[in-house]
Amino acid sequence: MIALLLALGSSLAYGCADFLGGLGARKAHVLRTVMVAAPASLAIELLLWPVLGASFSLRVLGWGVASGVASAAAFALLYRTLAIGPMNVLSPLTALVSAALPVAVGLSQGERLGTAGLVGLPLALIAVVLVSAGHGAGSARPSRTALLLGFGAGTAIAVQLICLHQAPSDSGVAPLIVGRTVASTVTLAAAGLMRRKLGPERPAYAMSATAGVLDSLANLLFLLASRSGDLAVVAVITALYPAGTVLLARGVLAERVHRGQLVGLGTAAVAVSLLALA
Repeated sequence: MIALLLALGSSLAYGCADFLGGLGARKAHVLRTVMVAAPASLAIELLLWPVLGASFSLRVLGWGVASGVASAAAFALLYRTLAIGPMNVLSPLTALVSAALPVAVGLSQGERLGTAGLVGLPLALIAVVLVSAGHGAGSARPSRTALLLGFGAGTAIAVQLICLHQAPSDSGVAPLIVGRTVASTVTLAAAGLMRRKLGPERPAYAMSATAGVLDSLANLLFLLASRSGDLAVVAVITALYPAGTVLLARGVLAERVHRGQLVGLGTAAVAVSLLALA
């Protein structure tokens, strides 16, 4: 039950971070937003070091570096995917892959679910697709390149989560610190190489920094949840993060919540209840 609550908190934090990051990216090039968000996220994890502790070893460094590289790849692939579109097809694909792969890894490592869990898990995967699917033209069909990029983005997100889970449970926040350091370095290097293409607009500093703080909190909650519960359950609950983004967009931007997304939110509530019983 603790793992479930932590995963729900992680999902909510990821959704809020994506919402603020998306708003920030409207004001300036997305790399300018990340140049503020990434160091802010790393700063939070460094502040947590004295509180939660951090134990660095070769294994921790290995999994931390792998998660950081995957995080940077996920960022690049995700935004390239959504830029090609259509978002209403590619966003659910990315979210589904990011949930399904950790589920497969967890089950392959011997995790077992009761009857309620066996029903709740596929329901949660369906909810991920429904909630993340926006309203778009039904005739729009993604290209093969877009589909491959969407699958790659979901895979990169999944690899990041799996690597964090594989890090030793007694390592504290060390995997997060290593991973965020690597991801920040890669992102800042990319921004430096592309500086002439970033445009003159300044990023929304407060909004971007808040997004980074929330992303750091989401990573921490996922790490704690995966250490106290099954990866299969934690990953699929965390992947419900589009629900938080949808609800914030409705409340702050007055964006319409479409019928399919409402069904997805209801399905998610049922799935979480079943997984709690499991």
